[in-house]
Amino acid sequence: MQRFRREGHNKGVSATTSDADLLILSRTNADAFGEIYERHAKTVHRYLVRRIGAEPADDLLGDVFAIAVEGRMRVTIHASGSALPWLYGIAKNVVRSYLRARRSRAEPDVIEEFDWDAVDSRIDAAAKGASLRHALAQLPPGELEVLLLVTWEQLTVTEAAESLGITAVAARSRLHRARARANAALSSKTTTR
Repeated sequence: MQRFRREGHNKGVSATTSDADLLILSRTNADAFGEIYERHAKTVHRYLVRRIGAEPADDLLGDVFAIAVEGRMRVTIHASGSALPWLYGIAKNVVRSYLRARRSRAEPDVIEEFDWDAVDSRIDAAAKGASLRHALAQLPPGELEVLLLVTWEQLTVTEAAESLGITAVAARSRLHRARARANAALSSKTTTR
């Protein structure tokens, strides 16, 4: 992972150039894609860490951006102008492939792969951590992914929908169901104690 911006890197690209413009520019000037990396690598890395842990995330970040560079000619730019929903979609597929390969070697289930330290730091771990894990484990994968993209990654529902390759209506519906199911599971845990 590139950690420092090189002087003279991305000549002709200003910090105010939009992601959409950079993606178009990168089709004829591959250096323009470096600015997309600079803007979003940390955010995509955090996404990967929360899904699969720090060590594999370090390795897979390069895969995400290698796939993005290869796909820059075909990308349809999101209405928001941000490259982040597209990058999250690529990252989701990279994580899925990684977990599928691990599962074929009889590794733990997907829900165990989340970085629960990130969850625990946001809530009172002693009181809610186990209940939240249980509630999230009850969600179907499609609902879970929308919920995590909107809550952890701070994507809009429309951006999450694009990342997942579904309509915004479907994403809203999944998000609503996920929140309702998670709240019901959390409520049932607190009333049974």
